[in-house]
Formats: sequence, structure tokens, C-alpha cells
Amino acid sequence: MVELRHSSSLGARASSSPMKRDEDASPLIHGSTHDDDHRHQFSRDRDRPFCSFLSDDPRVFSPLNSKISLILISIFVIVGLISAFSIFNRLNAPYLCKKDGIVLHCPHVKEAPSLWENPVSATTSWKPCAERRDDGISDLPPENETNGYIFIHAEGGLNQQRIAICNSVAVAKIMNATLILPVLKQDQIWKDQTKFEDIFDVDHFIDYLKNDVRIVRDIPEWFTDKSELFTSIRRTVKNIPKYAPAQFYIDNVLPRIKEKKIMALKPFVDRLGYDNVPPEINRLRCRVNYHALKFLPEIEEMSDLLVSRMRNRTGISNPFMALHLRFEKGMVGLSFCDFVGTRDEKDRMAEYRKKEWPRRYKNGSHLWQLALQKRKEGRCPLEPEEVAVILRAMGYPKETQIYVASGQVYGGQNRIAPLKNMFPSLVTKEELATKEELDGFRKHVTSLAALDFLVCLKSDVFVMTHGGNFAKLIIGARRYMGHRHKSIKPDKGLMSKSFGDPYMGWATFVEDVVVTHQTRTGLPEETFPNYDLWENPLTPCMCRA
Repeated sequence: MVELRHSSSLGARASSSPMKRDEDASPLIHGSTHDDDHRHQFSRDRDRPFCSFLSDDPRVFSPLNSKISLILISIFVIVGLISAFSIFNRLNAPYLCKKDGIVLHCPHVKEAPSLWENPVSATTSWKPCAERRDDGISDLPPENETNGYIFIHAEGGLNQQRIAICNSVAVAKIMNATLILPVLKQDQIWKDQTKFEDIFDVDHFIDYLKNDVRIVRDIPEWFTDKSELFTSIRRTVKNIPKYAPAQFYIDNVLPRIKEKKIMALKPFVDRLGYDNVPPEINRLRCRVNYHALKFLPEIEEMSDLLVSRMRNRTGISNPFMALHLRFEKGMVGLSFCDFVGTRDEKDRMAEYRKKEWPRRYKNGSHLWQLALQKRKEGRCPLEPEEVAVILRAMGYPKETQIYVASGQVYGGQNRIAPLKNMFPSLVTKEELATKEELDGFRKHVTSLAALDFLVCLKSDVFVMTHGGNFAKLIIGARRYMGHRHKSIKPDKGLMSKSFGDPYMGWATFVEDVVVTHQTRTGLPEETFPNYDLWENPLTPCMCRA
């Protein structure tokens, strides 16, 4: 049996020594000679009871002594009871959870009344307000008055591409330009050839935004040299800084578009800020994200089927949790954090990091200190067994139905076994659906990612384990839907300290977890400078109810 600990917490707290207190209190007996009177007095004192007020001798009894004796007896009894209770608790409340092989043994935690949803009183003050207007009035100028066309490649995985699409619509609006339907660029990691129309409903996308931005499916026919886009420096704007303000596009990009008529923007990852653009532009980005960008009907239908199966796994209607477990090999390597594992595993991970990120790896001598610092700051992905302990501390019982959205977990089944042992009703889409049902989605990796996205979006509780576009888009969308559904964002910094505290008992740990995460469940949260619109759409995209 071993305790769940991080190797970074090997220090011990200083405590006072009982032996020292005993030595300080030891009587010092002198061997000096006394006269007979003193010896006679010492003999009489020696024969007197230790507490004269407890003696049966009526000569020493008084009402005052009786009161003192009762007070002392009461104090002794109270101290004894407290000590016995403390010893009993220590014997029966082990630190956090004990690990026996792949089995985690955690004390039972009573299920909280608000385990599956946020309090109604905290979720009724805001409502979505980024929908398109119903009056059908367009503020677009005539087609022949457009300032030109912009073209982008949406890079990265599905969710990074989604953000780029939203930003491209906003930039087109800022410059009064026509947007050519974005191309989903093949990602080096995903290695996917998905097109926009393979994943999103193009007709709905164009129609929903027709009063905001003019969008065309392809490069105009009059522009014959299509290969020139993204290859010719004359047709590409490359100097756009990250989180650029709206004014940057008006001053630096718009003149080139007016001159060339068609321009590609590259790169286009995070090339538009949040609090340095007009509120109506941020509201437009929300309109794209939450209303215009819809997955294809077959993807929506399959996700609904998976959600239905999750809600009926026990034979009756049951709530379920969606867990975004980010512990793939690439994520573990990129984090440069240290994790529990054998020496062989650590050596192989070091070689992997050295190969993939040589400039960060250097000679490897600085990595141990870096790993400790990152874990202390809460910048390391949570391990599966850490997730298990946190969920149990929150009060989720063993029977909790959990849908796992994850790539291949680093370490395989051995790594995920403690989590699955504590929560046996843990499944993936591959276990919920048949091979034949998923075959139609396997030709596009982003289609499988879209299924995970929608199931997490529709779950009763969503739990993230590390940052990223997937998690923040889910949390933002669930907030936009009304804040009712819990979206738990673990405080990894605090959890790291708790896991590393050798003196913290289970009851204290549970209290810390519950209290800390009362406000980390996707409740309404005011925006602040440099806030992330995708995780918190409150101020620009929601209105007071």
C-alpha cells in the first residue's frame, strides 16, 4: 500500500519534541544538608496527600477545595475525551487515498445536493443575446462596393480551426470585405484532409450570416491564378501581430486589400484581440461560434445517440459526466512536467522530448527544476489517478457514469486503471457505439473530434484536466447556454499543494476541494482586461435577464 504523493513534497514539518518538554519540566533535587526542623517539616509534607483537598481528613476539607477538585476533574475528563477522539480519527481517516496496485481506496464522501447542476439562483441573471436580428435588415453595402476579398487557412485541430473561422468573419466585417470560405489546413499532428463542407453545414453558415458579412464558397472566377494565393508574397499579409486590435486591420491590411482586391492572411492563429475591438465585433464572433457554425446533421444525430446511451446506461434515466482527459503522449511531452513512472519510462520520455523539442530540451539539466516550478504553478496536466481522487473528494460516487473524451492515454491501460477502478462506469465513444456506426466518421479525424465535442457540450457535468481550445470552447458554450450545467475547472495549483502535503487528512482535503471549486463550475463571471472570449462570453454576448 502506498500513498498518492508527488515526489516534490519530501520535506517534513518541524514539530516540538515531547522529550524536550519532559526534560524542561524535570524536578531538580538538591542534596544539601538541612537542620532537624527542616527534616521534620519535610517528613510531614511527604506524608500529606498529593492534593490535600482530596483528602478524607476533615481538617483540610473546605468548600473552596471542593470546587477546585471538581474543576480539575472536569478538565481531565474533557482532555481525555478529546485525545481519544483525535486518536480514533487518525486511525480511521487515512491521508487522501491509499493505492494498492491499480486500486485507489478513498474514504466515502456524502453526495452533495448540487452535484449535477449549478444553483438556480446563480444562473438566472443572464441570457444569450448574440442571435441574428429577426427583422431581416442588412447593413451590408451592395456587392459591387466591397473593399475586396480575404482568404485564410484555418490551421491546427478542429477547435483552433473553429476559432480562426470566427475571427475571419469578424475581420471581414471590420474591413467591409468579402470572405472566401476558409480552408481547413492539414495539421502536422492530426494529419487530416477535412474540408469545411466535410464537417460544417456550409449553407446554414452562409445564410445565418448573410446580414452581417458576405461569404462566397470559392475564389472568384475572374481571379485566374489561384496558386498565387499563399505562395506569392504580393498576395499575402504576413505581419499581423497576435491579438491585433481592429484598428490595425483598418490601417495596415485594408489598404493592401483595396489595392490587390484579393489577399490571403497568413498566419491567422489568434490574430484578433478581445478587449481592443468594438463590442459588436465580439458579439458577431459569438454569433458565428454559437449559432452559425453547425456540424453536419449526421454528426449531430450520432452525438445525440451517444448522449442518449449515456443517459440510459443504468436502465433508468441517469445524469452523466464528460471528462476531457488530456494525457496523450504529445501533451505529456510538451508539458515538460515530471510524472509518476518507471525509470525506463522517464528515459524514453526524455529521448522523445529531446527529439521533438531540441531547443527547449537543450542538455536536459534544467528540466527537473522547471518541472517542479510548473507543477507548483498548476501548469501540468492532471494524471488520471489525480482526477479520480479529486472527483471522489467532490462527492461523486463510484456509480457515476463518465464519458471520456481523450486521445490515446500515455501509459495505456495501466495509467488509466486507477481512474477506471474507482469509477467503473467509464466509457469512450468506441465502447458506446459499434464499429459500423463509427466507420463513417473515421475517414475524417475531425469528425470523431466533433462527436466528443458535442457529447461534452450536452453532458450534465463537464470536467477539464488541462487547458486548451477544446475545454475553453466547451466551457464558454455551456455558459452561453445559461450557466446551469456544471463545467468544472480544477485548481491545479492548489491540488498540487494538497497532493504534496504529507500532513493533510482526508477531511481537510475534501473541505479544500469543495470550497475551492464552488466558484469554478462555469458560473457567471465578469470579464476583465485581456479576457478570453471563448471561455467567458458573458459581457459582450449575454444580456441581463
